[in-house]
Amino acid sequence: QSPYSASKIAADNLAISFYKSFDLPVIISRPFNTFGPRQSTRAIIPTIISQIISGKEKIFLGDTSPTRDFNYIEDTVDGFVRIIESKKNLNGEIINLGSGYEISIKKLFLSINSIMGSSSKLVLEKKRLRPKKSEVTQLLCDNKKARKLLNWGKGMGSNKSLTKSLEKTVEWFSNPNNLKNYNLNNYEV
Repeated sequence: QSPYSASKIAADNLAISFYKSFDLPVIISRPFNTFGPRQSTRAIIPTIISQIISGKEKIFLGDTSPTRDFNYIEDTVDGFVRIIESKKNLNGEIINLGSGYEISIKKLFLSINSIMGSSSKLVLEKKRLRPKKSEVTQLLCDNKKARKLLNWGKGMGSNKSLTKSLEKTVEWFSNPNNLKNYNLNNYEV
């Protein structure tokens, strides 16, 4: 639907064509919405956290109805490592690395707001809206293959596990030493 999605599909298909045509060892991993320390404030979670840290009473976001499947960076990296170290022949496989749990951007905001003890209010900002035809309203991972082939994803896939990961991310962003290279007052488009 979106040019971004189309470019990812094209890259996957190009890689698979090299596997099928020339036996190039290719394994495609599809990480879903990875977040955590050091992430750019262009991404939704650091955007929310950084606005709250800046002391803003109004948190400006775009459409908050889409749902996403968020994954903490440590879990995504664990999936990559399991793929690389697997003794199974995974060549030609396409493996989704996602929790299998979706949350709306609005509920994500409310969760981060609660974790941070903030009473900030959510405000729709038109410049943050994506063109209607390019917005993906739901991203939810089917991670059955990762669970089966890699024994990956245990302890993931719930609001509780997402909350724990958000708490670690908030803790990192709350350390002033970690924010030296961030401009918290500027929204990056």
